[in-house]
Amino acid sequence: MKILYYCGWLVGRIGGKLVFRIRVSGREHIPVTGGFILASNHISYYDPLLLGSWSTRQMYFFAKAELFRNRLFGAIISRTNAIPVKRGTVDRQAVDRALEAIVGGYGLVMFPEGTRSRTGQFLDPKGGLGMLAIRAQCPIVPAYVHGADRLKDCFWGRDRLSISFGEPFGMEWVSKFHETKEGYESLSREVMGRISEMKAGVTGQKKPD
Repeated sequence: MKILYYCGWLVGRIGGKLVFRIRVSGREHIPVTGGFILASNHISYYDPLLLGSWSTRQMYFFAKAELFRNRLFGAIISRTNAIPVKRGTVDRQAVDRALEAIVGGYGLVMFPEGTRSRTGQFLDPKGGLGMLAIRAQCPIVPAYVHGADRLKDCFWGRDRLSISFGEPFGMEWVSKFHETKEGYESLSREVMGRISEMKAGVTGQKKPD
C-alpha cells in the first residue's frame, strides 16, 4: 500500500472513530478479491476519504483535473490513487485509467450523481457509472454516506456520521445492460435506487416514488 494512501487511510479511520464516532455497517459486502466499483451518494468533500478509509480494500478515486495543476498537490493526490478527470466531457484517458485499476483488481469509488449534492437530496444519476461497470463487467457495491455534510452536528451528537455498504450487484446483473447511452443511464438509475432504499433505512425517510 502506498505510504501517502496509508496516511490518508489512517487519518480517516482515527478521525471518523475517535472524533465523530462513525458507525459503519455492511463491510462484509465488499468483495474479498477482484476489481469492483463502490457507488455512493455524494454530499461532502470528505466522502472519498471516508469511503476509502472504511472500505476493506485499497480504492481508486476520480478527482477533477484542475486539482492537478499544482504540481506538488497533484503529485500528492496521485499517490493517494486519485485519477484526474476533465469535467463536462468524456475523458477517455480517465476512463482508460479507471478500467485499468478495476481490471488490475482494485476498487473504484464512483458517485453516480456526478457531483456533490449541496442540499442532501439526491441528484439525477449520470451514465458514467453504467458505462464503466458495463465495460469492466465488474460487481457494483452500493454505499450510503450520512452526516458527512454536517460534521459539526455529528461532533456534538446531534447527528450520527455513518457509512452503509450494501449487497453487491453482481456481474451477471451488470451484463444484462447494453453498451448504449440508454443502458448506461438505466444501470445508474437502478444503483441510485438501491442507494435511496439504503438512505430510507438509515434516516427513516420513505423512498421517493
